Amino acid sequence: MKTPASTYRLQIRPEFTLDDAARLVPYLSSLGVDWLYLSPLLESVGASEHGYDVSDPSRVDRERGGREALERIAAAAHGAGMGILVDIVPNHLGVEVPEETPWWWDLLREGRGSRYAEAFDVDWDAGDGKVLLPVLGSAEDLGLLKVEGERLWYYEHSYPLAPGTYAGGDSVEAVHERQHYRLVPWREADDRLNYRRFFAVNTLAGVRVEVPWVFEESHAEVRRWVEAGLVDGLRIDHPDGLRDPAEYLERLRELSGGAYTLVEKILEPGEALPADFPCEGTTGYDALGLVDRVLVDPAGEEPLTALDTRLRGEEADYAEMIHGTKRWMADGLLHAEILRLARLAAAGTVGELSSSSEAERSRDAEAASEPLDVLADALAEIAAHFPVYRTYFRDMTPQRGDMTPQQEGGGEHDSAVLAEACRAAAAQRPDLAAAIEALAPRLADPAEELCRRFQQTTGMIMAKAVEDTAFYRYTRLGTLTEVGGDPTAFALAPAEFHAELAERERHLAHSMTTLTTHDTKRSEDTRARITVLSELADEWAETLPRLLEAAPLDDGPLANLLWQAILGAWPAEEDRLVQYAEKAAREAGVHTLWTDQDEAFEDAVRRLVHAAVDPASPAHSIISAFAGRVAPFGASNALAAKLLQLAMPGVPDVYQGTEFWDRSLCDPDNRREVDFTARAEALAALDSGMPVLGPLAEEAKLLVVSRTLRLRRDRPELFAGYAPIEADGPAAAHLVGFRRGERGAAVLATRLPAGLERAGGWGTTTVRLARAARDAFTGRSFEAGDVLVGEVLGTLPVALLVPEEEAA
Repeated sequence: MKTPASTYRLQIRPEFTLDDAARLVPYLSSLGVDWLYLSPLLESVGASEHGYDVSDPSRVDRERGGREALERIAAAAHGAGMGILVDIVPNHLGVEVPEETPWWWDLLREGRGSRYAEAFDVDWDAGDGKVLLPVLGSAEDLGLLKVEGERLWYYEHSYPLAPGTYAGGDSVEAVHERQHYRLVPWREADDRLNYRRFFAVNTLAGVRVEVPWVFEESHAEVRRWVEAGLVDGLRIDHPDGLRDPAEYLERLRELSGGAYTLVEKILEPGEALPADFPCEGTTGYDALGLVDRVLVDPAGEEPLTALDTRLRGEEADYAEMIHGTKRWMADGLLHAEILRLARLAAAGTVGELSSSSEAERSRDAEAASEPLDVLADALAEIAAHFPVYRTYFRDMTPQRGDMTPQQEGGGEHDSAVLAEACRAAAAQRPDLAAAIEALAPRLADPAEELCRRFQQTTGMIMAKAVEDTAFYRYTRLGTLTEVGGDPTAFALAPAEFHAELAERERHLAHSMTTLTTHDTKRSEDTRARITVLSELADEWAETLPRLLEAAPLDDGPLANLLWQAILGAWPAEEDRLVQYAEKAAREAGVHTLWTDQDEAFEDAVRRLVHAAVDPASPAHSIISAFAGRVAPFGASNALAAKLLQLAMPGVPDVYQGTEFWDRSLCDPDNRREVDFTARAEALAALDSGMPVLGPLAEEAKLLVVSRTLRLRRDRPELFAGYAPIEADGPAAAHLVGFRRGERGAAVLATRLPAGLERAGGWGTTTVRLARAARDAFTGRSFEAGDVLVGEVLGTLPVALLVPEEEAA
């Protein structure tokens, strides 16, 4: 199996095609990139900017260049000695425009008789034998339907007519009633939707890849890529939505011939990648959380918490908050999924492989005796106490006879997670204790459809309630609210950081590390600035009230989040900040929602942003001055984070354009066009000897990225092994360093730069070098023995030291 030394993520879209990407190969090769990492390439709905709404899995998207363009970029990359990693989406298909998705179109036309009825996860009985499509503005809109050209039309949206269901004199209402689908008001999706989807996105319909022919047909084009040698590795989107992720990965391993594989698996703190996942690791959010937190000042926790308490009028209880947001989702946007589980529980039946013992029949009868609303309430409460995305209890089918007992049972970890969630749920709701007790063994039995489907549901609730809601409400320090992170874990001590990285070297040596993705709430350089607030907490506590006075908002915690984001992105165009601020307010869901917008509140949000960018506003002067104060420390944090991420154990990824300073906010801000010409010219200038004039210079980050990537690609032996490097002296706590093996590269990075400045700098602090070394960034050489840290980090706040005898 080929494994990459590094990857570089490119967002392939209609405005930036595979051929555009192919033209970047010389630059990216010069940058030191080992593999290209491409966003989804299969045919997607309309002119999709992201590609996660695949409409036809049998071909490469024509808007992105088509199959021929994939062949051209593969030839270009492989010709330059680079590999290709491609993002694939097995969990769902995009169905927003039914006619563009052949499988969905056929399902709507033929209903249960469609060959593709087995491919989609539809609860037919819940829809009286029909697929419920939540697309109407209201029930009255049924009067707007019309029949034309063998289709049923609702405005510009068209749906197929089943054969023989339309004769010339029929009313539209009668024709609609004869179809295998029923158009219903979009607001009814929360309770009535009867097909599995991606999270709460009605236009992404779940696909049953556990069915062998569905897997084969949905992966036929991917198989062709691998067999033709076009693709060297695969990144799997949202495996937790699949019925059995481990089984899926086993099939994929066989299909790909053992190609390098990563999964977008979100690991919560303390959670490990399941041992039976045949893959090389995750997409790196777990690494991101470690790097961010080792640069956060623990001394800032108390004053920032006190500020947050003043803003909200009480101390935030994060556990209570996420329990509330999980119930909000389970009882609202995702209630249809909970009701589907409740119907299974009420049916009191077990899977076809169950032995149907007397004990099983007894527990099923007990569950079935509960009213549907009680079962739904109990299931929602259990899900609301889940500390991780899901469990992985596995199906004991005959063809899985080679599984270990741990695999068959889901493992002790899964059993413990479920048991604790049920215990906590019963403690929270004693009135549901009996129902929870009856449900618990069924939720741990992979022979039960209830268990298998519950496992697919808890991740939806976690993602929507925590990442997409609570992370916009728990706002004391924005650095900490990234996917997979626990924002109550404020900082990470260097000793803990080293222990985590040593563990990664032992067990996740080929897992991806990242700082920015297409899904991060804020880019790495934006977070690096926000991190400075942990060191300047008292100053921020004095500054924020002045900002609130200059631009009032009736939500102190949200205002704190917005001003942190503005500080991190400063300077930024008003439209970018407005787009982010509206999204943040709606995701938080306290005063306004995507589905029920409060215009008065959103006007206040927009006024806040306008005040920030209006030179005549006092808010502009305040935030501009504070941004100037933070900028040098933010640059130091950003360079430190980047070097740690690029040099630590794992496969480092660079998100497109972030080799320059990139202070983006969330999607779609982070998908702005990248000026690759400017980056290529700057790299050529660096290579010709242009000096970097300090850490704030645009080229400083490019220097760190290019020199580290080149060494990782060209000298892999310098990045094998792991050992901490400790400094000695008055400023020792401000250094985080490690050596990659006995004769490997040494990494030195500054942490807590504002505190370092207050303390008067490095002073007599030293670090011991085992042998003479040269800094890959500045070219300066240092003798073996004790060296002043201030000498090594005199030009930049980071250094990558290569043993002198290895530096040639």
